[in-house]
Amino acid sequence: MRKLLGKTAIAALTLAFATEAMATEWNVSLWGKRRAFTENTEKLAELVAEKTNGEFTLNISYGGLSKNRENLDGISIGAFEMAQFCAGYHRDKNPTITVLELPFLGVETLEQERELSMALYEQPAVKEDLARWNATLLMPSPMPQYNLVGLGDAPRTLEDFAGLSVRATGGIGAAMEAVGAVPTSMSATEVRQSLDSGVITAAAFAPHAHMSFGTIENAKWWTTNLNPGTVNCPVVVNTDALEGLSDEHREVLLSSVDEALDYYVDNYTNNTMNAWGPALDERGIERISYDADALAAFRDKVAGPAAEAWIADMSARGLPAQELYDFATAKLAELKGE
Repeated sequence: MRKLLGKTAIAALTLAFATEAMATEWNVSLWGKRRAFTENTEKLAELVAEKTNGEFTLNISYGGLSKNRENLDGISIGAFEMAQFCAGYHRDKNPTITVLELPFLGVETLEQERELSMALYEQPAVKEDLARWNATLLMPSPMPQYNLVGLGDAPRTLEDFAGLSVRATGGIGAAMEAVGAVPTSMSATEVRQSLDSGVITAAAFAPHAHMSFGTIENAKWWTTNLNPGTVNCPVVVNTDALEGLSDEHREVLLSSVDEALDYYVDNYTNNTMNAWGPALDERGIERISYDADALAAFRDKVAGPAAEAWIADMSARGLPAQELYDFATAKLAELKGE
């Protein structure tokens, strides 16, 4: 009997060790706090845990693992297995995907942004670019067109932007510079303090970020339809970690991306955007809109020169810039049914 119990205990212990060995935990580096922008990753974590009965978990950290501008570096050395970042934070580290941050590219919906990003992420030059950081692009964090909130006198004409100090990254920064504003690149978590202290007088964000980072708390105005562009913020995984997953866990992770993005888009459209108007009204923020002629003049002044400068810059670095730009614009036209 004692011998039988001994064998039973050993078998149970062996099973426990085997189960523990099968369990996989990944650390995920985000920043700020949970918000519409991170719901793709939150939903992915939920799906992965559910589909594997808790054997594969994504442990999400908001700022506890890395600074947002250093997430790609952390991925490269395996400090964590998954992270989110924005291309405009460090365009030299991920030049190929900055094509999607060009001003007035013409993206109109979150679905278009989603499909365009996923298609670009599959391009060989883009994969090679991110492979330098041992990173595999997993999914985008689609965002609507950026607009500005600000303090002081509102820019009621394009001429009024001259000298305006504004937080704007990537192509949006280039657009602001083209109309005489002074763009400043800083991480999202620094913006509220910079506004309150007078370092900047306006900030370009998508609606969720204006709410999440408090830029509307003391703001006086918001541009409703300037729509200069958006930023591309992918979620990436450490390539070695992805390849090290069991076939089952890798399939669960990759097959859950579309479902996570469906949830993200639905949540942004039906929750975040529905909360945006009331948030402005509660704070008495004035809406500034520009007429069609002013917007056309803005696009004409910015879009073509920005694209030409990007192609020249990236080509000089040895990247297939014209091909990437042509792919992006053709794909967008296809998605829009043009």
